[in-house]
Amino acid sequence: MTKPSKFVSLTCEVRPTGQSLIRNELKRSIMSTTPIKNVEYGLEKIFEGAQDFLPLLGTDYVEFYVGNAKQSAHYYKTAFGFQSYAYAGLETGLKDRTSYVLKQDKIRLVLTTALTSDSPIGEHVKKHGDGVKVIALWVEDARKSFEETTKRGAKVFMEPVVEKDEHGEVVRAGIYTYGETVHMFVERKNYKGTFLPGFKEWKTDYNPEPVGLKYIDHMVGNVGWNQMNATVKWYEDVMGFVNFLSFDDKQITTEYSALMSKVMSNGNGRIKFPINEPAHGKKKSQIEEYIDFYEGAGVQHLALATDDIIKTVSALKARGVEFLPPPPQAYYDEVPKRLGVHKDAFKEDLKELQKLSILVDADEEGYLLQIFTKPVEDRPTLFYEIIQRMGARGFGAGNFKALFESIEREQAIRGTL
Repeated sequence: MTKPSKFVSLTCEVRPTGQSLIRNELKRSIMSTTPIKNVEYGLEKIFEGAQDFLPLLGTDYVEFYVGNAKQSAHYYKTAFGFQSYAYAGLETGLKDRTSYVLKQDKIRLVLTTALTSDSPIGEHVKKHGDGVKVIALWVEDARKSFEETTKRGAKVFMEPVVEKDEHGEVVRAGIYTYGETVHMFVERKNYKGTFLPGFKEWKTDYNPEPVGLKYIDHMVGNVGWNQMNATVKWYEDVMGFVNFLSFDDKQITTEYSALMSKVMSNGNGRIKFPINEPAHGKKKSQIEEYIDFYEGAGVQHLALATDDIIKTVSALKARGVEFLPPPPQAYYDEVPKRLGVHKDAFKEDLKELQKLSILVDADEEGYLLQIFTKPVEDRPTLFYEIIQRMGARGFGAGNFKALFESIEREQAIRGTL
């Protein structure tokens, strides 16, 4: 796998010299003959700045605390094509909560609800609404991951626990990150069961077809005013991550609002966490809206990868998933220019992308296609991104203006702009 190039600030103006023009022409020639493929992240280190003292193998699962896990599971199966996978509740001996586990390719979602009025799960839902509580990270050694992070200042959520059943054992330990969100380290090398000890296999007659979602590309966290840099430093110092991409309020801005963002990654690029904070503008930004309604910092959206975004988005729309309104015609008129040297490698039908309101951007290594849902909760908090990376490892910087103007139109309708 090629190493991601160093990203340049979008506000920089680069004036090519004669030699650089020659280099750019050679680069253009090479890129035009090199096939662009869907990005896949292996275990090799691609970000040299990451310390990688854990290390992380990937995302194990994402757990949501919700008001009604049974109904939420039905929604994710029906709308997003997830499959029944595992279950824990009264039937498995639990008295305080119920959890449904859904799976699609490498993505595992856990939907957990409280069974009693005095449960901290219920208190979390009361304050934040349905939202992400746990980002579980797959590791080789959970005890070591816990020790390495806590000795660097991480706040303890759960001491290492060994969970066993007839299929083997799993070791889990957890630490707090921003807000009330938790990183759980999961070591499952000695486990052959369905999900975790205490869960049973969940089989149902109703299993809608998957829509082509493959893995979690990244998860975005929203934090409050002036909290981004502290959160970035926490990921650097406590988790050994590297800040490989940054955007300021001059880059992420519209007529009305602005925000700032820094992207954190572990060494192999499998775990990427953009961190957003509000910036001052004429009106309220989407980050402020999130913080107001979530009542604190939390996970704003999950980006789910696909190898065929046209097929995936068509299926999602057919099942009732709502996406942000499309950008104006001028946006699509500019796509060939935005693709630059990758224009000849671009294989999708632009008219079909426009019909589905899919956005297009490119960087030095390829292009990407992305689209964002409307909030999937009653509070304007959690939403999803569907992304297809054709070589590109960026985050759609060229789409920021069109995307945020689209979000602002929705905010105006809600009266929260």
